[in-house]
Amino acid sequence: MIKSRSIASCIIFSLITCGIYAIYWFIVLTDEINTLSDNKGFSGGVSFLLSLVTCGIYSYFWAYDMGKRINAYNTQRNLATSDNSILYIILQIFGLGIVNYCLMQNDLNKIAEAK
Repeated sequence: MIKSRSIASCIIFSLITCGIYAIYWFIVLTDEINTLSDNKGFSGGVSFLLSLVTCGIYSYFWAYDMGKRINAYNTQRNLATSDNSILYIILQIFGLGIVNYCLMQNDLNKIAEAK
């Protein structure tokens, strides 16, 4: 089940908890996008651990892959879509991963409302 979340609340909780909530948000985003996707990938926990072990290198692949999965889901359902995978990589390179989370959550919120 895809849950609609307030993006502002997620950002505030991430700041208040010094990033702990951002880890939870990363894991939940990954799991929810995997639920939508026909191509099951690593779970959120495994993706987080891979990002840690590879010193963040895996997070570039993760950002690109999540963008492709969201786009594929929207395309299959004939929903308005844009492929943001390259944008996600660029934001990740510049250390703006939380912006990626916001954009992905916005897409998931639209999908949750459409159901």
